[in-house]
Amino acid sequence: MQLPRWWELGDPCAWTGQGRGTRKMSPATTGTFLLTVYTIFSRVHSDRNVYPSAGVLFVHVLEREYFKGEFPPYPKPGEISNDPITFNTNLMGYPDRPGWLRYIQRTPYSDGVLYGSPTAENVGKPTVIEITAYNRRTFETARHNLIINIMSAEDFPLPYQAEFFIKNMNVEEMLASEVLGDFLGAVKNVWQPERLNAINITSALDRGGRVPLPINDMKEGVYVMVGADVPFSSCLREVENPQNQLRCSQEMEPVITCDKKFRTQFYIDWCKISLVDKTKQVSTYQEVIRGEGILPDGGEYKPPSDSLKSRDYYTDFLITLAVPSAVALVLFLILAYIMCCRREGVEKRNMQTPDIQLVHHSAIQKSTKELRDMSKNREIAWPLSTLPVFHPVTGEIIPPLHADNYESTNMPLMQTQQNLPHQTQIPQQQTTGKWYP
Repeated sequence: MQLPRWWELGDPCAWTGQGRGTRKMSPATTGTFLLTVYTIFSRVHSDRNVYPSAGVLFVHVLEREYFKGEFPPYPKPGEISNDPITFNTNLMGYPDRPGWLRYIQRTPYSDGVLYGSPTAENVGKPTVIEITAYNRRTFETARHNLIINIMSAEDFPLPYQAEFFIKNMNVEEMLASEVLGDFLGAVKNVWQPERLNAINITSALDRGGRVPLPINDMKEGVYVMVGADVPFSSCLREVENPQNQLRCSQEMEPVITCDKKFRTQFYIDWCKISLVDKTKQVSTYQEVIRGEGILPDGGEYKPPSDSLKSRDYYTDFLITLAVPSAVALVLFLILAYIMCCRREGVEKRNMQTPDIQLVHHSAIQKSTKELRDMSKNREIAWPLSTLPVFHPVTGEIIPPLHADNYESTNMPLMQTQQNLPHQTQIPQQQTTGKWYP
């Protein structure tokens, strides 16, 4: 962000290093700038006093060029340094700034800006802002104080206020004096007021807007509130007619005749414009009528005196701890009696189980034990339970087929019909239709 360094309070034609009258400005732009306070740090090592008006936009630029000379090693004349510098601002004695004052700095290589609209409650009260600069390369710091003396405005607040939403601007771009001056000049041509003030500037992100995508140079958007001393012009009132309200409800752009006066530099969302007429606002204050549901005024709160007697909480502590412990102990004893002293036992279970079920269970256990023993030593003789006992055709009893020294690990669990002796060959049917034994 490139912010001008030529603007000084009360002298819109003063240019730094060039003297007065070097550049001409239009009377409308000059009158507009006089209503906005722009201040720049002086190079004097002392506190800076500024005098903004209540209800008028206040902008204060924190220049990196000024603070570069505060950090050692000090640059020589003509030497260019581009150290990253960031700023921290807070109200003296507090961790943050006042509620009406905002601060923005996009990158460590851009200037910081303090901006906001002072309130009437702080008129006559000096507001001291501590400004701490950090050099991100050398980690050096420098501190200065900015004393804001808020002055009261004669016509504050202005009775007619309009808030515009500019879609193609970021807040730091809008805070630049020439950009804000161009916008106020366009508003003055449309509104034609005698007095026109910039009241406040707010980023769309502070109003719940979304961060734009980093494509096509999209901007966050900024709300600019201005005030004037004359009623709104017919052009500004066009957004309130039913046709434009219908187009806004359908997310279409309304037809505004004076939009071309802004379109060259500013893209205004006319559906989000807000027109406030302070002269027609009715006071909403209502006197409170005491009745049912409203307690009578009891006066000021009187805290208890220091002469209260101390209370001993030892008994309460014992009761709170002992009662749950006793209940838990009783429940534990009941559960232990049920689990340990009320067991039926294996004998009672076997007595209530049918004999055939016990036999089956015993046979399964024996077979399981035998298989586990076999898995430990595979060189032992095959158990009789895994060998065929009867001939599958004749039904005769077959003796074991392997000797004691036979390699049992190669013996299949079930003998096939080809391995069985005395096997009777089954006749097979040939393709010629003849049977052969």
